[in-house]
Amino acid sequence: MKKLLISALLLVFSVAVFPALPVLLRNRETDDTNEQLMLREFTFDSEDTTVSLEFSDEPYKVLDIDSGNILEVPVRDYVIGAVCAEMPASFGEEALKAQAVAAHTYAERQRIRERENPSPELMGADFSNDTEKYQGYCPKSRIKEVYGEHFEENYKKISAAADEVLPYIITYENAPIIAAFHSMSPGFTESAENAWGTPVDYLVEVDSRTDMTAPKFREDKRYKAAELKAALEAAFDGVSLGDDVSQWLKILTISDSGTVLKASIEGHTVTGGQVRSALDLRSAAFDVRYEPDEIVITTKGYGHGVGMSQYGADAMAAEGSSWREIISHYYPGCSISLS
Repeated sequence: MKKLLISALLLVFSVAVFPALPVLLRNRETDDTNEQLMLREFTFDSEDTTVSLEFSDEPYKVLDIDSGNILEVPVRDYVIGAVCAEMPASFGEEALKAQAVAAHTYAERQRIRERENPSPELMGADFSNDTEKYQGYCPKSRIKEVYGEHFEENYKKISAAADEVLPYIITYENAPIIAAFHSMSPGFTESAENAWGTPVDYLVEVDSRTDMTAPKFREDKRYKAAELKAALEAAFDGVSLGDDVSQWLKILTISDSGTVLKASIEGHTVTGGQVRSALDLRSAAFDVRYEPDEIVITTKGYGHGVGMSQYGADAMAAEGSSWREIISHYYPGCSISLS
């Protein structure tokens, strides 16, 4: 497998559509809970690095970006806080367990990487609480504040799920995986190669058609011609749109999963991801329809589509699948290892 290196370059997509805040902080249960994770861990470089399998039960070191202090957070508290931040408490228990394992895996991979290749801006921490750059995490005080009268039941449910799977992480070739996840796919998950330009053996297309029944699976975004023109010209340097509106945005190629790989902006070739960012779309799986008075862009799914679909995991849990089966489905070829 091609070795992966996390680049210093941060890619942030669709900030207006999905503010880089975890689901608990936004207190909404139908939003994409993983857009912030198209960040350092999922940005690739051509150099090689080895992420070794050396786990630790020491507390995670979390840089508080407001105070500049480095907080020591016990592993259990961090995993619970990450699940609270990243997945609605209303989801099935097995889905919550799968999310806990993915969150734990993310944290372990990041900790190991920081020990091998420290990032100066972290000042010795494993990661920060900046959710534009790292996985979402909420301390217990914030969880109490947001859950309010439902705190006891929700925290108990999530804690029980996390406790059951706390000893485990997901590995591939004896290393913690890039545990990508997203809210809902367009019906099949997307490969890392199509989404981010670098193939990853276990981040490949898998069936997730239950996502098609998820809330807000399809969404229409409507633009007046002047609005679309302004957005596209602002996003793409050198683009000057002509009088023929039907030529402004055209889809050129689509992946088997439904993601727009290439599109044309008045003859300029761009990626579907760039269009998504420019127009604040829920996903890069979209089609374009030109109506007499407006342009309609219809998206399917929510998020980058790579790795575990959270709504898909919830549907599998509802159908009786275990957390192990969920992980095996969305991260094919990977192992579940003791941390």
